[in-house]
Amino acid sequence: MFTGIIEAVGTLAALTPKGDDISITVNVGRLDMGDVKLGDSIATNGVCLTVVAQTASTYTADLSLETLKRTGFNHYKSGDRINLEKAMLPTTRFGGHIVSGHVDGVGEVIERNQTGRAIEFWIKMPIEITRYVAEKGSITVDGISLTVNDLRKDAFKLTIVPHTASETTMDEFVVGKKVNLEVDVFARYLERLVMGKNEQPENNSTTMELLAKSGFLG
Repeated sequence: MFTGIIEAVGTLAALTPKGDDISITVNVGRLDMGDVKLGDSIATNGVCLTVVAQTASTYTADLSLETLKRTGFNHYKSGDRINLEKAMLPTTRFGGHIVSGHVDGVGEVIERNQTGRAIEFWIKMPIEITRYVAEKGSITVDGISLTVNDLRKDAFKLTIVPHTASETTMDEFVVGKKVNLEVDVFARYLERLVMGKNEQPENNSTTMELLAKSGFLG
């Protein structure tokens, strides 16, 4: 489990094919590896990966074919900078939101605009996750806990302050960049509770519509 508060920006040092899968080696930058051991989890651009080898300045993790299909790792190359966060502890200050490190889909940056000192991004998202994204709700983008500031049919807007831009990879986001998206886990569980375990989502129903139909909203 993670919070979406990035601890360091690392560099993808190597991608090594392993049949249909790959392993990656990450140079961790300023991430403290002193308390990391084999088998620990590190969110790597929002993807929960297991450490299978490590040094004081690197870790290696395996990526399955399933992970490659569902994340942006197919677009990565050696030298890319990536956001890193170690798994949270019971004593961790909870500054973001609950992040599982299980990517729901790959989005694409479709606009970047400077607004004063902030940067506004519009991110296009897969249609199947739109019902989980709400204005002023939380979403994880490449491992970063962020607030949705506006919505279109299949896109959402982010307003990034200078500190977030400088402490993550977001300052490098350009139109066309693919990004890992994870929706708020509470939205998924709430939908499931409202619908019942044997029902399937209505194609055009949002979570709020489902709540209204069930009487939760009066």
